[in-house]
Amino acid sequence: MAVTTEQVRALRDKTGAGIMDSKRALVEADGDDAKAIEILRQQGLARAGKKSDRSALQGLIEPYIHGGGRIGALVEINCETDFVARTPDFQSLAHDVAMQVAAIPPRYVSLDDVPESDIPALEKEFGSKEEAVKHVVLLEQTFIKDAKKTIGDIVKEGIAKLGENIVIRRYSRYELGAGLPDEKPNA
Repeated sequence: MAVTTEQVRALRDKTGAGIMDSKRALVEADGDDAKAIEILRQQGLARAGKKSDRSALQGLIEPYIHGGGRIGALVEINCETDFVARTPDFQSLAHDVAMQVAAIPPRYVSLDDVPESDIPALEKEFGSKEEAVKHVVLLEQTFIKDAKKTIGDIVKEGIAKLGENIVIRRYSRYELGAGLPDEKPNA
């Protein structure tokens, strides 16, 4: 099937993929836009896997404040170059991750960070290890903007789109009054 320049441009605008990648995906999908997007997504995930062991020492620290200053989060998210760290796509990804941390407080960044000694208590609290992981591991949490994706999925999409390894290094979450003992009013 012949693919038009307009189809390639529209797919490229939707996905951020390169011109030739967009054209190949449309040809493979016989012009079906949805199939082409899925093909590009799969190709991007494959490329992301290949980049996962590259060093990511640049990046940014993204703040997010919610609820009129009642909840805040700081997230360190790293990439390979400062050029990518300054792009709107990377900054948007960092903002989304910081918003996720503020909305649903994780306890760990990745599954590798969960100590084996914590597993029994988490299973007891959430009913199973799988449910616990979905709640307390940031990369496994359901993305608040799209319930079909996890935070890990949006990071992989960022890797595919930006062409560099991206790592959520650490985070900190603050909630006004959280963890403080209840104080008695002055008499």
